[in-house]
Amino acid sequence: QVQLVESGGGSVPAGGSLRLSCAASGRTISTYAMSWFRQAPGKTRERVAAIASRGDGTIYADSVKGRFTISRDNAKNTVYLQMNTLKPEDTAVYYCAARLTWSSPSWSDQNYWGQGTQVTVSS
Repeated sequence: QVQLVESGGGSVPAGGSLRLSCAASGRTISTYAMSWFRQAPGKTRERVAAIASRGDGTIYADSVKGRFTISRDNAKNTVYLQMNTLKPEDTAVYYCAARLTWSSPSWSDQNYWGQGTQVTVSS
């Protein structure tokens, strides 16, 4: 079992930055592809970024490309999401998720996930 705990969310003005962290425990995540999903009120949960188990491949949603950066530190069993130039439309609950083998854009394909952290961007 892998337990995932997100942190780093908060309220920022448009144009601001936040860094989310996802700390894993129970088992090493070094063999898991890790993803960040988000869900805004009234919208479906979407994958915004993913990173391969060794950090040698990343994927970003078009809406965040060039603004968000996903990274991981397997020695610390932690994944990060650096979010810059935030926009009001980035407001959502952000979730960390793990999947053995490569990432999937489908939430139901994830093996483990956290409880989420709220990000609010004001205009």
